[in-house]
Amino acid sequence: MYPPLVGILVSNRLHGKILSGMRDYEEVRLYVEAGKKYGFTPCFFRLSDLRSHRSTVTAIICRNNDFSRQSVAVPRIIHNRIILSTNRMNRRLAALLPGNSQLFNRRNRYGKLYIHRLLMGKTDLQPHLPETRKATPRAVMQMMKKYDSLIIKPNNSSIGRGIMKIDRTNAGWKLTYPSLLSRNNRKWRTVEWKGTRLPSVLRSRIRRSFHIVQKRLPLATYQGRPFDLRVSVQRAGDGNWNITGIVAKVAPENAFVTNVAQGGKTRQLHTILYNDYPHLSYQEVVANINRLSLNIASYLSKKLPHLADLGLDIAITADGFPMFIECNGKDQRYSFRDAGMLREWTATYENPMAYAKYLLDARN
Repeated sequence: MYPPLVGILVSNRLHGKILSGMRDYEEVRLYVEAGKKYGFTPCFFRLSDLRSHRSTVTAIICRNNDFSRQSVAVPRIIHNRIILSTNRMNRRLAALLPGNSQLFNRRNRYGKLYIHRLLMGKTDLQPHLPETRKATPRAVMQMMKKYDSLIIKPNNSSIGRGIMKIDRTNAGWKLTYPSLLSRNNRKWRTVEWKGTRLPSVLRSRIRRSFHIVQKRLPLATYQGRPFDLRVSVQRAGDGNWNITGIVAKVAPENAFVTNVAQGGKTRQLHTILYNDYPHLSYQEVVANINRLSLNIASYLSKKLPHLADLGLDIAITADGFPMFIECNGKDQRYSFRDAGMLREWTATYENPMAYAKYLLDARN
């Protein structure tokens, strides 16, 4: 008799790569190895593989080190790895899943302003949150009166796509913006202006889609380049939130965006602090980051159902104080691999499977 199944809901792109044997940023074999450890078999399927009122699904399963498609019962526990960002998508999924199936990390894309407003409801988090508002021309101008540097970014984007920066200059103001809105933009343009009328490119972009404007955080730097941190916070085998790892993302030279997809480089935090901030205690800085991250995850999970796997972007100031940037409900995990943190990288796959085992055991 085969071990029980745990489902992993994957994108069409990843599904095709699993079957073709092509590598992807998502290392599915780590799920398979974790399944062996916890006594179940992961199976991979797409939203389109589910059928209404049907208790079976055609899923990809690894048997004897080979992946093939098989018809299996819809698993009782499913880990979501696709972006479900709208109520419509969630309703569709709810209609397709059998009533006895439990999907964790169900909705994993929330607007940045929505998350900010949720976190502002907890008093002890407020010092860690930069002022953030919906980006309208009036709001941007009001924020320019208060701060010398602002970040403007799409409310629902990821991997640094579409981020813009406004800086005060001796002559007026300067806008730095991506020439392309693609995920791999590496070219930036600038426009300078005086007076109260915002540049047309900025007005056009914030009019075309929902953006937020935010006080630019005073990021600590490494070798003169700003960096922030990706903190993996996951539920594990005891059902509680744990810190899986912390990895630094350093902006390219003469740039301000740290995302790896936009040219940022990964580094280990202890290397940065040892070289550029020897006066700071590594243990104390990490303890403060961990405390803030666990506080955020615990609080959000009380407000948002089925959360289990988060990637938090956290900045630190030059004196080591942690500040929240944004919350990613579908952490892509490869930053740990790229930084040589293979134990943490492996754990980012193992912990969701340990949590799945916790949920399976709770059903028995």
